[in-house]
Parts: sequence; C-alpha cells; structure tokens
Amino acid sequence: MDNKRIVTAQNVSVGADNEQSHSVPKHSNSITDNTGARNLQATGTLVGENLETVSMDELYDTVYPIKKPLVEDLVYNGVYLFVGAPKVGKSFLMAEIGFCVSAGVDLWGHKTNQGTVLYLALEDDYARLQQRLSKMFGIDVAEHFYFATRSKNLNEGLEEQLKAFLTTHPDTRLIIIDTLQKIKEISGDKFSYANDYDIITKLKHFADDHNICILVVHHTRKMDSSDAFEMISGTNGLLGAADGAFIMQKEKRTDLKATVDITGRDQQDQRLHLKFVPNLCLWEFEKAETELWKEPEDEMLLAIHMYLMDAEKFEGTASELLEKIPSLNLQPNQLTRKLNIKAGRLFEDYGIKYSNQRCHDGRIITLEYENE
Repeated sequence: MDNKRIVTAQNVSVGADNEQSHSVPKHSNSITDNTGARNLQATGTLVGENLETVSMDELYDTVYPIKKPLVEDLVYNGVYLFVGAPKVGKSFLMAEIGFCVSAGVDLWGHKTNQGTVLYLALEDDYARLQQRLSKMFGIDVAEHFYFATRSKNLNEGLEEQLKAFLTTHPDTRLIIIDTLQKIKEISGDKFSYANDYDIITKLKHFADDHNICILVVHHTRKMDSSDAFEMISGTNGLLGAADGAFIMQKEKRTDLKATVDITGRDQQDQRLHLKFVPNLCLWEFEKAETELWKEPEDEMLLAIHMYLMDAEKFEGTASELLEKIPSLNLQPNQLTRKLNIKAGRLFEDYGIKYSNQRCHDGRIITLEYENE
C-alpha cells in the first residue's frame, strides 16, 4: 500500500509438585492452548441435574486460556456491538478494522492479531463494496478478507453458514455482521428484552465455541441520553448479553469528527476522538480522552523473565523453580497458584508460555519464550 493509504495514528486444576492436593481435569494445562476454551470454562461438579459448580480452590488451581486481543486494548474475542446513527460512518470503520486484522497491520498504533475476516455487508452490494474498498485501500488487496452481501437469519441457518465458512477458513479471527436487523427473526415480540438477549447470547456462544470475535453493527435510538450506551436501539438485553460495545456519535451528521465510547468485560472504558478523511474514506485517530491504566510491574513475573533470559527454558517442579529463583520467597503451592492466576499476564508482558502437567514425578512446570 502506498504511504498515503496506510492506516496510521498515535497512539486444570494443577497442584504444586506432590505438595498440594488437587482434583483436576485430565488434560495438560497450557496458557497458549485456546482449544476447547469454553469446555474448560465449564469444568465443575454436577449438582442435581444441570448445575455445574467450581470451588474457589479449583478456580485457583486451573490455568485458563489467555484472551489474546484482536486489536490491542480495543477488541477481544467474544461479541461486541458497534452502534451509531445511520450514515454516521460505521461501515467505513468496519472495513478499516477488517482490513487491518486480515492484513496484520496496526490500527491507530494498536497491534492486531492477524487472521481471516468475514464481513457480512448485508446492506450493500458487491459493486458498492468494490468502489468503497478501492477508495480506502487503493489496489492493495488483503487476500484473507472475505465478503458476503446475503445470508440467512440467525434462527434459519446462519449458524450453519458460518460454521461452513470456518471449516474452510480455520484461521478466521473476526466476523462482522452489518447489520443486526438483517439477521434477526421477524416476530411479534422482536423488541422484547428476552428476544434481544437471546440473539446476542446465540452469537456469543458461537464466538466462544470457535474462539473468534463477532462485531455486530447496530443503530442508535433517536432519543438522546447522558449515557451513550442507553442510546442503543432496542432493550438492555443487547448490551447485557454482549461482551462490550462501541457507540459512535457526531454532533452533526455533516461533521468529519466523531467520538467512539467503548465499554467491555475485557478492557477499560475509553472515549476515542476520530477524524474522517473524505478523499480516503478512512477514520484517523486524533486522541483518547482517558489514558489507559497500566498495572505496575509484577516482581514475581519479572524475576522469572530475568531467569529465563539466561536459562531460556525451565522444566521441573515448583520446588526446583524456587531453588533456581530463591528471591521469590514463596511456598511451592503458593508459586503454582500465582502462576496459574498470572499466566496470562506472563505471556502478555514477556511472551513466556506457561504449562503445568501431571507426570509420575508429580506436577511439572514448563516455562519458555513463545518463539522457542
């Protein structure tokens, strides 16, 4: 892509050796293994007919898969609503996000986790998409960016269509549905809380089962509110079931500037200020209203990182790791549980993979850098 067209801007249960009792799922625990993440989340004891429970002890003894961001600090796996008034510029921004993820290029300085993207542009046709995309990105092509302008409703076969696409494209990271109304079943209670909650829940189950992100484009209601998220058209069931939401607003329809309010389960609330570039049809980042809070450095994780810089890899019991890093000053079971809880951050901050497996000698911890 020539320089003027590049999108830029600022910005399971595991015990400690043999020293800790444990009741565990019979699988290896690796922080980078996202396969079967949803099943691992459901691990628990059956009570009565259907209720599954997990004790606090089991929670601390479990290594859960990390949630890698789709777009760093902005979008994670799950279901997100992207809401704005008609013709506010939502579809341009969806195309921009889709292109960046499929090409593996940064979005406004935020790293993307590259993968195939499917854009259900259900209010467009292919001729319009061709003109729009060529204006945005020139003749450069992201070969892993796919489009469809027609699909079935969610209750009439859309899930099967998406499964078929994922079978053909197993590296899919993002599906964009533009718009929600196009996949909703027409019924008498279509504006009920239960119906809104149900449709997003179905999409969320699909996203969680396949470890992907689904961005759902939707419209705001006409009435104003001091809380941007109360402007989502429909009931609170939409936001209640979603993992997060983006609300895009302009003071006037003809303005080139917009704000995007962000809330979600896996990221901090933010407000971004964007500016539309008409000749490129791209949204550029101007500023963030709030600076993201960063956790202070964790001394235990830093000590492990410093040790591995020389050792490159560790494989052994928690007791043996403590012998290698005596400054940790922890009991073996304490070290194991802290690693279970902080394994995601260990990977995010230092690129260190952590796993804990049962063998005939007890529990064996493995620590190594991702590229090893």
